[in-house]
Amino acid sequence: MPERVLIVEDDAPVRRMLERSLEAEGFEVHSAPDGGTALAAAERDSPDLVVLDVSMPGLDGLAVARRLRAKGMAGAILMLTARDAVADRISGLEAGADDYVVKPFAIEEVVARLRALSRRGHDGGELLSFADITLDLATRVVERTDRPSVELTGRESDLLALLIRNRRTVVSRETAIEAIWDDAAVPNVVDRYVAKLRRKLGQPALIHTVRGIGFKLEA
Repeated sequence: MPERVLIVEDDAPVRRMLERSLEAEGFEVHSAPDGGTALAAAERDSPDLVVLDVSMPGLDGLAVARRLRAKGMAGAILMLTARDAVADRISGLEAGADDYVVKPFAIEEVVARLRALSRRGHDGGELLSFADITLDLATRVVERTDRPSVELTGRESDLLALLIRNRRTVVSRETAIEAIWDDAAVPNVVDRYVAKLRRKLGQPALIHTVRGIGFKLEA
């Protein structure tokens, strides 16, 4: 079954170009010209991937990303942005984006990044476990004994997987940024994602802060 991609872009020529190009690459493509329409389309079509323009009138891409994540959408979000400053990239990542492409872009780069995000979302069905939690890398669902299962976003899943694979070992913020964010972030992004994981995993806390260094998964 082809991957479902939702394109959210207010520039009609760019949107049509993306539609044609991604359909030619075998994706099932849906599109929306603005943020409000995008939210309705995402709820209706349950996309696997979202290509989301940051600068749109009304509800911009950052607001759309935050609302999609708040509604529980776990599919990968690829941001399109004309701004390449570190602060802009951080804003996108904190809003829930998984990757970004800077305008003007080559369609080959968009396709390559979508393929990479898709592969990450279908990571062979591997299960990772520690203490009473189990993470399914394919579905990004984490289960904890006697609690409802919780679906993670791509970055949350990657970070938890990194901590599980390095259990009882301190993982520095720099290591996490290099492994998960490709150096496109600053240290406090890791803290924010750790806070999100702690909320989703509940008590007792398994992710511990090692002051001035990083984080450690320990029961």
